[in-house]
Order: sequence, then C-alpha cells, then structure tokens
Amino acid sequence: MDVGASAWLVVLLALVLANLPFINERILALVPLRGGAGQAPSKPFIVRLLELTVLYFIVGGIGRALEGRIGTAFPQTWEFYAITACMFLVLAFPGFVVRYLKKKH
Repeated sequence: MDVGASAWLVVLLALVLANLPFINERILALVPLRGGAGQAPSKPFIVRLLELTVLYFIVGGIGRALEGRIGTAFPQTWEFYAITACMFLVLAFPGFVVRYLKKKH
C-alpha cells in the first residue's frame, strides 16, 4: 500500500470510528448494554466520551502501524497529539449532531 492510500485509509477509518459511539447503543459496537425493566438501554454521555477516547487511540495505533510499515515512524511531540485529538473531535461532530441536536419528530 502506498503512502497516499494509507493516509486516506486512516482518515476514513477515523471518520467512521469517531462517529461510532453516537450511532449505536453498544460499547465499542460489541458489548450490549442492559436496559431497565422493559426499557431500551441508553449509553450515558460520559460512556460515549470514554469510548471516543479509546477509539482515538485505536486509530492512532493503526496509523502508527501503517507508518511503520511504509518506512521509519517519525517521533511525535504533544502538539501532534493535540491536533489529531481536535481533528478526531471534529470528525465526530456529525454523529453528535444526529444523536443530540437533531429534533425527533
């Protein structure tokens, strides 16, 4: 896989995984929640934020592995992680809007 394809793969993966906590009611899309008596389970917002953090590190690990596979992985400083975390939050905005801001009819 060339450099351009792996970069787009990481961006698309980040887009999908950033919205994942907001489009389903399972933890990491794997573990179902137990609802109350006859109620549909609903994830609290803090659980969604923790899930978003875990998924950020998963995407970062995949990106790091792809970078290492292409050549030497470059060392990163805190600025890189601050920028990529903000980008991950921006990519999560569509899922947040659909979950919390869109009016239900």
